[in-house]
Amino acid sequence: MSAVLPLSDKPQVAEVDEQTQDRILNAVPWKMLTWIMVSIVAVYSLSRVYLHQFAYTVGLDFFEPEFAQYWMPLFYIQASLSGAALLGASYYLWRTRTTDWSMVTPEVELIRYFRLIALLIGYTLLVLISGAIQGESDAAWHQVVIRDTDFTPTHIGLFYLCIPGLIIFGITSFLYAKTRLPMHSKQSLLALGVAIGGPVLIMPNVGFNEWGHTFFYAEEVFGAPIHWGFATLGLALLGLGGVVIHVAQRMMELIDEISEQETQASS
Repeated sequence: MSAVLPLSDKPQVAEVDEQTQDRILNAVPWKMLTWIMVSIVAVYSLSRVYLHQFAYTVGLDFFEPEFAQYWMPLFYIQASLSGAALLGASYYLWRTRTTDWSMVTPEVELIRYFRLIALLIGYTLLVLISGAIQGESDAAWHQVVIRDTDFTPTHIGLFYLCIPGLIIFGITSFLYAKTRLPMHSKQSLLALGVAIGGPVLIMPNVGFNEWGHTFFYAEEVFGAPIHWGFATLGLALLGLGGVVIHVAQRMMELIDEISEQETQASS
């Protein structure tokens, strides 16, 4: 049996006064979080409206002329903007990285964790959109149209908008942690790497999927071997649970440190 520590021997947690609570709440990047959420909802709402308008009427087969008119321009725009966004965000984070870690106080680190949470919330919203909305839309489309060709209307939104969005937010979160948070400067959080690795590796599987449907899997069979990679790699998103635990624990430690500093300064 495990012994129960007496109350006096249990570790004490510093109390957070009202002034410290206000400073912590003011550190929450509400504008950044709002901008991320509104931008994601706006982009994918427009994509959804376009899908409803044309997905069942034009370009049902990649080899139809209408497909090149209605869907391929959308594919090229999405691929170009996604690549530019990823390169731009990565370049900015690296150029503005922290070089003197001694200047990162507990309060600054806590603020940066709040910003990391904002990025992860955007990532989580994209997971919901990719799986529960775009993924189900793709399944419903195939149940009606059945055939699958090199590209399909629903794949334009799922594979070349949702998945790149996940990759952008995932890699941005990883780089932000590496360049802004002391604990991650010389080591990496495995759970975050797993959560990011899933969407990144889904893209090669997308190529395999499109190639397979082009040459030997014309019909859309959801249990086909060329789809197994999507289900397997999708499980990598469960790594977000480990990220949440790490972030919550570290933020509690930082809040205790800030409270102790406030107590010492006032005594």
